[in-house]
Amino acid sequence: MAEFVQKGGPLTWVILLCSIVALGVFFERLLSLHRASIHVSDFLKGLATLIERKNFSEAIQECACTPGPVARVLHEAILQYDFDKRETREVVQNAAQLEVPKLEKNLPILHAIAYGAPMIGLLGTVLGLLKAFQAITLHGGYTTAAELADGVYQSLLCSAAGIAVGIAAFTAYKFLSFRINILMHDMERAGVEIIYLLKSTSQGKAL
Repeated sequence: MAEFVQKGGPLTWVILLCSIVALGVFFERLLSLHRASIHVSDFLKGLATLIERKNFSEAIQECACTPGPVARVLHEAILQYDFDKRETREVVQNAAQLEVPKLEKNLPILHAIAYGAPMIGLLGTVLGLLKAFQAITLHGGYTTAAELADGVYQSLLCSAAGIAVGIAAFTAYKFLSFRINILMHDMERAGVEIIYLLKSTSQGKAL
């Protein structure tokens, strides 16, 4: 591995560093999103039982003890259970908006690497070709095939590394974005259901 990086030129080390950073961001976000995920239907069902009994303090405690953005949004909604429907909806929307930056933390780094690594690889390709042409200029017709091949090999290796890292980073970015969209959908769904549940209970309707 070190031999290939060394033959690829100095920019290959930069691409290697990008790959390490991208890998770290991916696993950090993957672990964070895994911890943030809950079974929304079961959680809402448990809260519905408590809210129907008007046991709001226990429902609030249940949300506080449950990790993840969905539980935090519901926690803010239940804290304001005596608000009217419009005010409760605003509370839910504001709480959900505050959760989005937390979910998307470090994703811009992954996005930048996905687009930047191939560009670095392209720059390495240009430098490698310049090295090959420089050998021709310096030695003229006496340039050996090995000297030419060294520059071409460096250019191709750097370019391949940049493209590979870029593809991997872009795939990781899209996968994490998909997971975040699922969590955002869960927040929206839970917010709608908790508003209906709170207002129905306050009006004495049976669910």
